[in-house]
Amino acid sequence: MSETRELWVVNLGTVPYEDALELQRALARERISGAIPEDLLLLLEHPPVVTLGRSAKARNLVSSADFLASKGVELFEVERGGDVTFHGPGQLVGYPIIDLKRHRLDLHWYLRQVEEALIRTLAAYSIPAERNAGFTGVWTKGRKIASIGVHIRDWVTWHGFALNVTTDLSYFDLIIPCGIDGVTMTSIQREIENQDSQSPLATVEGAGEIAARSFAEMFGLEPVVVNAAAIAPSSYPLNPSNRFTLQS
Repeated sequence: MSETRELWVVNLGTVPYEDALELQRALARERISGAIPEDLLLLLEHPPVVTLGRSAKARNLVSSADFLASKGVELFEVERGGDVTFHGPGQLVGYPIIDLKRHRLDLHWYLRQVEEALIRTLAAYSIPAERNAGFTGVWTKGRKIASIGVHIRDWVTWHGFALNVTTDLSYFDLIIPCGIDGVTMTSIQREIENQDSQSPLATVEGAGEIAARSFAEMFGLEPVVVNAAAIAPSSYPLNPSNRFTLQS
């Protein structure tokens, strides 16, 4: 293990939700056991899917399961906190698998750290982002741009955040996002369309690089991109060919 504590950033591309869920659970078990020696951040996109968290209420799923299926949208009930949300192409999904025993044993602190990492990510696009008192997630000028829902076991986290980058926002009409009546969803692409400043091009890949650096900063870790094939117990310690430091 390196003397420097690291954040292993794993770029997975587009992954079906069920596959990503099983991967998270497996990696969380290995992080809990210590088989994985460092914290991880999985970055990916999902095909269209609606997920129901532990607090989900039936009224917030505007569309029936059959109607969702007719639109090519999967539906899952999962163990994360929160209500109903949507994941799909053009959205940066991040699953931090972090051992809070190495940081701070406080779930509320962790959620605020995740929010701040996303606020800093959006600052790179000159988007003024903020929290909304009483809710978890990130807003800009009253519009919601990022959702957060997590699960924790033995102080190891999984599930995480969804940041709308170039997302087709019409999908959110299928639900009441996060159970918040009247909420308006937005994306990086939509917010920068009317900016006078020169912001980076809105891409999931670009937002992922910025988010990885922001997460590492918030948790005092060095961001190291690792090959997806390297996140298996037999791969530890990581071969240098499977890793590189994410530059500022």
